Amino acid sequence: MARDAVDLVLEQWERARPDLDASPMGVLGRLSRLSRILDHELKTLFGRFGLERGEFDVLGTLRRAASPEGTMTAGMLARSSMVTAGAVTNRLDRLVAKGYVTRELDPANRRTVIVALTPSGRELIDRAVAAHVDNERRLLAGLDRHQQDDLAATLRTLLLSLGDDVSHEAR
Repeated sequence: MARDAVDLVLEQWERARPDLDASPMGVLGRLSRLSRILDHELKTLFGRFGLERGEFDVLGTLRRAASPEGTMTAGMLARSSMVTAGAVTNRLDRLVAKGYVTRELDPANRRTVIVALTPSGRELIDRAVAAHVDNERRLLAGLDRHQQDDLAATLRTLLLSLGDDVSHEAR
C-alpha cells in the first residue's frame, strides 16, 4: 500500500509515544493537508478568471440563490456566504469595480442594498463555475463514484456532529 506524509508522522509518534493512540492525527492531518492542496488548486483556477475565492463565492451565490429577478439584498448575501457584512462589502466593492455586480439602494427601504449580477458577471460566473466543476472532478478522480459518495456522507456526518447544519439559517 502506498504511503503518504501523514504515515511518516504517525510512525514517528508510535516510536516516540507507543502508549498514545495517535490515529486521530491521521484523519485530521490528512484533512489539513488536503485542505491546503485543494485551496491552492482552487485559488489557481479562480485566478484564471481574475477572481479571488471570495469573489467567486459572491458571484456563485448570486447566480444560484438570487431571486427570480436575479437580485439579493446584501444582508441575504452575507448570511448565504457565511462571512461578515464587512467581508461582503469588501468583496462587493471589488466586484462592482470590475463591473460584475451592481449595488443599489432599495427604493422601498433605503437602508437595504440590492445586489445583482451584471450581464458580464453572469457570463463570467457561468464560465467559471463550469471550469470549477471540471476542476473538482479532476481533483476527485483518484476516487471512484462510490468512494466519493461514501466520503461525502462521512464528511457530512462529521460536520453535523460539530454543529454545522442549516437548521440555524432557517431561524
